[in-house]
Amino acid sequence: MPGGVTVVPVQSKAELDRFIRVPMRLGARDPNYIAPLLFERGEALTAKGNPFFQHADVQFWLAVRDGRDVGRISAQIDHLNPLTKDGVGHFGMIAAEDDPAVFAALFDAAEAWLKARGCRIAQGPVNLSTNEEVGLLVEGHDSPPMFMMGHDAPHTPGRIEGQGYGKAKDIYAYVCSVADDLPAPILRRVRKPPAEGVVLRTLDMKRLDQEVQTLTGILNDAWSGNWGFTPTTEAETQALATNLKLLLDPRLAWFAEIDGEPAGFMILLPNINEAIADLRGKLLPFGWAKLLWRLKVKGPKTGRVPLMGVKRKFASTMRGQLLPFQLIDAVAQAARKLGYERYELSWVLEDNVAMRRICDAGGARVYKTYRVYEKALA
Repeated sequence: MPGGVTVVPVQSKAELDRFIRVPMRLGARDPNYIAPLLFERGEALTAKGNPFFQHADVQFWLAVRDGRDVGRISAQIDHLNPLTKDGVGHFGMIAAEDDPAVFAALFDAAEAWLKARGCRIAQGPVNLSTNEEVGLLVEGHDSPPMFMMGHDAPHTPGRIEGQGYGKAKDIYAYVCSVADDLPAPILRRVRKPPAEGVVLRTLDMKRLDQEVQTLTGILNDAWSGNWGFTPTTEAETQALATNLKLLLDPRLAWFAEIDGEPAGFMILLPNINEAIADLRGKLLPFGWAKLLWRLKVKGPKTGRVPLMGVKRKFASTMRGQLLPFQLIDAVAQAARKLGYERYELSWVLEDNVAMRRICDAGGARVYKTYRVYEKALA
């Protein structure tokens, strides 16, 4: 290909390992880049470890020049995503050296694959599902990313735009100080005894599978109107329960019920990136001990709220409108006692007015912007 670049489809375990390591090499000199755990990436990017592959077609590629891996990209079609019926396919996992020839070669491969399967529009990055990592970091490179949030090289937005892509949506990451209470007028309402029929409770670890089913039901209902949302399947729910066991602190996972019906939830997870920043992706020989000590003994200072929602039937009611603030206050009080200093609410669509108002009213501020790009495929 032009520029001496060869694009190789990933077909073997060794090639997948190379694929995973590309951004690790590119980000080695970036003080804010944090290498993911290699074993976790290996599971997330294979059908054996990720139920996403049960309802999606996926292909990965490596860009190689002179025997050296200089970039990577994925393309995928999620058959449960409502945008698929409109001819939308996704690219993702994009990482490459600052060279237009490398980006051109990678996007040529991904777009040809999508077009061959009937796609008329390419959107991304989506890594791999809209329930995982979405968007490319375009603002906020001056701080490390939180758990399951991307940190892309600053040259990447311009190179993607150079391939003919434009903005589809921006999504925001908000940051909150745990030390700050909600504004006084809101706090006075939140700290009153709950309205009749409203119950707030923490997650019951003894019934974790059932609790995750409840969470998933609320999530699929609350987020159903969001752009690009894909319902979570039963298999993905089970995988979620398994993956959360190590991370979940029931004191930071709250449910709300209205008249005995699950109505809302909020979960704060410890920021794993804080604990693995110096492990370089490896848990052996001593990484496991360091990770567990930092999470369970030392305790994290930062966290992320990746999951929060209120059922749509309650969201427009007086009791339902107060639930997000009651949940935020309950989680913040618990986090404060556990030594947390700040947490992130992410991701929030730019046109999700209701959620943005909640974040703004709660004193949170946007500190990172991620962008989803799109391009019509000729």
